Amino acid sequence: MSSTIIQRCEAKGLRMTGQRRVIATALEKSADHPDVEELYARASAIDTGISLATVYRTVKLFEEAGILDKLEFGDGRARYEDAERDHHDHLIDITSGEVIEFVDEEIEALQERIAEKLGYELRGHRLELYGVPLKKR
Repeated sequence: MSSTIIQRCEAKGLRMTGQRRVIATALEKSADHPDVEELYARASAIDTGISLATVYRTVKLFEEAGILDKLEFGDGRARYEDAERDHHDHLIDITSGEVIEFVDEEIEALQERIAEKLGYELRGHRLELYGVPLKKR
């Protein structure tokens, strides 16, 4: 990642209040894909004055500025991750909601070949796999 969320927000001319900085910091420390309610819990643990509405507004602002990517995994909750994270795909456990990030070079190469075969140059993609754990034998 070339810079922090705060630095990218400032570079885009966004006014970074103290509460927006706390929310940005909570996002940067997230190794998972928090929804707004989880992000609110994390941010309000740092600054008890932050409201849920402030988190909603800030997440929307960051998304519109291209700082965050909004992810929807079919469970009715929008989740967020840093838009400048290294490329990866997602496997979603539909029983627990756990989201597992992975990179597979074979899948990446296959997608490139498919796009080329269809007459396209691939500029990006999103892959989400949904599954349930295999029963242990």
